Amino acid sequence: MKITIWSWNVNGLRAVMNKDFVKTIQKADVDILGLQETKLQGHQIPEELAELADYHKYWSHAQRKGYSGTALFSKTEPQSFSDAFGVEEFDTEGRINIAEYEQFILFNVYFPNGAMNDGRLDYKLRFYDKALEVMNSKRQNGKAVIVMGDYNTAHKEIDLARPKENENISGFLPIERKWLDKLVEQGWVDTFRHFDPSEDQYSWWSYRAGARPRNIGWRIDYLFIDKEHLDMVTKAGIRQDVMGSDHCPVYVELTVL
Repeated sequence: MKITIWSWNVNGLRAVMNKDFVKTIQKADVDILGLQETKLQGHQIPEELAELADYHKYWSHAQRKGYSGTALFSKTEPQSFSDAFGVEEFDTEGRINIAEYEQFILFNVYFPNGAMNDGRLDYKLRFYDKALEVMNSKRQNGKAVIVMGDYNTAHKEIDLARPKENENISGFLPIERKWLDKLVEQGWVDTFRHFDPSEDQYSWWSYRAGARPRNIGWRIDYLFIDKEHLDMVTKAGIRQDVMGSDHCPVYVELTVL
């Protein structure tokens, strides 16, 4: 059985609804869709999503209005769903979805941006460490673990168009990239890079200065899987053709028994 999983930072779900969001998802026939930066509260969920009747929908809203937020749409009902790491400061910003299925455990995470100030950078790094702790703990039960989302950091120089100009900018700081190194060292695999070593492959572009048409971008959206279950992944890619946000979807296809 094949399962297609998409991860997409929509930068405001209500805004992207006006840009053929429902038709895009229907056409792609996605089995599981993880959204980040939905920027809404429970009473603001668009009524048009009723057209996606095939999906079970799970939400995590930030306490702060118009900020952060994640959602998971799944054609198969998961065995369990959580929107928390169990640490209040991380659980109140709507950044976390954890769904357990028969064959795997899926994280959909909107990792923090550290660009605002040193305090937010520290928050981002502590969130990273807690995420890895929870990821590794879930890995112990023997199921495949997939962690998708906007990681808000480009890992290698190949993962952004202008690495030298951004080496002192949050999103490409050595301390942030070191956490991604640690992820790999502990046996997590960047599914896209497993299949595609090529340059100029980005998932986010600034709205300024025509960055997207010129492909001046960053690859900061990832799907990682534990190395023990890498053989489940038959394909991984970036849907740069899908518009509507400053990010585009990234995806994997799994083959499960």
